[in-house]
Amino acid sequence: RGTAALPHGTGKTKRVLVLTSADKEEDAKKAGADFVGLEEFVQKIEQGWTDFDVVIASPNVMAKIAKIGKILGPRNLMPNPKSGTVTPEVGKAVEEVKKGKIAFKVDKFGIVHTSVGRVSFSAQQINENAETLLQVLAKMKPASAKGIYFKGISMASTMSPGIGVDYKTVEGL
Repeated sequence: RGTAALPHGTGKTKRVLVLTSADKEEDAKKAGADFVGLEEFVQKIEQGWTDFDVVIASPNVMAKIAKIGKILGPRNLMPNPKSGTVTPEVGKAVEEVKKGKIAFKVDKFGIVHTSVGRVSFSAQQINENAETLLQVLAKMKPASAKGIYFKGISMASTMSPGIGVDYKTVEGL
């Protein structure tokens, strides 16, 4: 599990919900958060509202958010310190998400599925985003892992066959 800040973003605009105390609400609004508050949004989420893509929370409100964990958890929306969505600097976290920070998770087969751009991106933009993601993955290699860390890399657009990429040609791996 980890995060990467893509230089050209993903091409998607994310709707960000910030759950924080009243003293930090202004920072989140200035950073571009779509929804900012605490009690009223916790109640809306309990009633079934999930019209957002990312939830960012400050550490002091996590006890209040715990009761909506059963709703947010299965949708992978629950704030998590490892993914940078639980932070005292909510304004900075909102800016990063809006610029194109992505969170990724490795499945049980050791495969990372994530988006590095859109078909409308130039080849240069997709290349830079993909290299950034691969460098982040290479840095996350555990010290106990021996041998070749990347066994194969393939890229595909939605609903198309994957195209293999020779990982030896990627700089920095």
